[in-house]
Formats: sequence, C-alpha cells, structure tokens
Amino acid sequence: MKIINFVAGASLLAFSLPCFCQSEVRCGQMLVAPMQRGAELTVASLSTDIEIVGTDQEAIHVSCRADDMDTAADIRLKLSGTATRAKLSITGDHPKHNNLHIRVEVPRKLGLAFHMSAGAVKLDEIVGNKDIGLTAGAITVSSDHHWDYKDVDASVGIGAVNAQVYGANNGGFFRTFRKQNVSGEYRLHAHVTTGQIDLLGKNANSGAEE
Repeated sequence: MKIINFVAGASLLAFSLPCFCQSEVRCGQMLVAPMQRGAELTVASLSTDIEIVGTDQEAIHVSCRADDMDTAADIRLKLSGTATRAKLSITGDHPKHNNLHIRVEVPRKLGLAFHMSAGAVKLDEIVGNKDIGLTAGAITVSSDHHWDYKDVDASVGIGAVNAQVYGANNGGFFRTFRKQNVSGEYRLHAHVTTGQIDLLGKNANSGAEE
C-alpha cells in the first residue's frame, strides 16, 4: 500500500509541474507559455536585435517583427523545457537590412543565460543572475529599481564598457569593469569580443571595486 501511495503521489507531482515540453511558432506569431518567478532561462539566438523585459506576469511572451514579414517567415521561435527551467531558441535565415527585432517578456525575477553571435541585446528590469555573451555587438543591462548585484564582471576585447550606474566609463582595448557588493544577491557576467556594454540605471549600492 505504501508503494502504491508513493507512486501515485509522484505521478501527481509530475502532472502538476507546469511543462510545455516544446512549443514552436514562426516570426509574426506570438509564442506564449507559463514561466514561474525565479525560473532559469537559456536563450540561443541568431544574429539580430533582441529585447528581454521583466514583467509581473508568470509567463513568457515572445514576439518577432521585421520590415518584410514575408521574408522573415523562415524565422522560428522554439521554447522547450518546463516553467522552471526552459530554453528559447531563435533560428532561421533572414535577409540583411530587414530590421528583424525580437521581444521577450518574462517574469521580473529570472536567472538568464544568453548567447548570440552578433547583434544587440537589451535587458530591462530583470532581477537575477545573468550570463551574457556576444561575439560582436552591444549589450545593455538597465534597471531603475532592482540593481542588486553581489558580483559584476563586464568586459570587451575591443570596444568600451560604460558602467554609468557605477559612475564609470571605460573605452579602448581589452577593457574590463568589475564591482563587488557584499550586500548584493546576484551575479552579472557580460562579455563582448568586439563592441560595447552599457550598465544603466539609478546609482547602485556602493561596493568594493577591483
């Protein structure tokens, strides 16, 4: 009887976990799925402009637009995993100069790993650990309310790091900005091989700089 109860309980727990397994749409269609606060999201994207914005909803909304939607129809937005640990893949071919833009709305509290070859990524009002990497392009991390980092490590091979939120602006070759704050909670790692990083927001809490 105990074994039966255990199996039944495990089955009920597995059934109750939000799971979308895999969802896929074309550019021009909205991709929507449940996502819990504090979830872990990995994003792998083709070269484009992408904006990731924190909201109060416990869901992920992904939209895609371009100047010519017919030529952008080959772009695919695919989400796999569960509401607590998910991967968003943005794939396909699109003509240059088509102004392809991806917008991703996620719960405000979220752990994020993001990797893209080239383009621009903007993160706004996302509370949580971040690991962001670009080969070429621009990374912008901004928040007017939740700049709560214990460890910040932002670097470019060739380009500039503008840490306006800390009152620092560095440009040139192999620039690195590091900041630690013992009262912070999260970790921010951002790297661009060639390009620029902007850390924007209200003045962050003071901490020890390396």
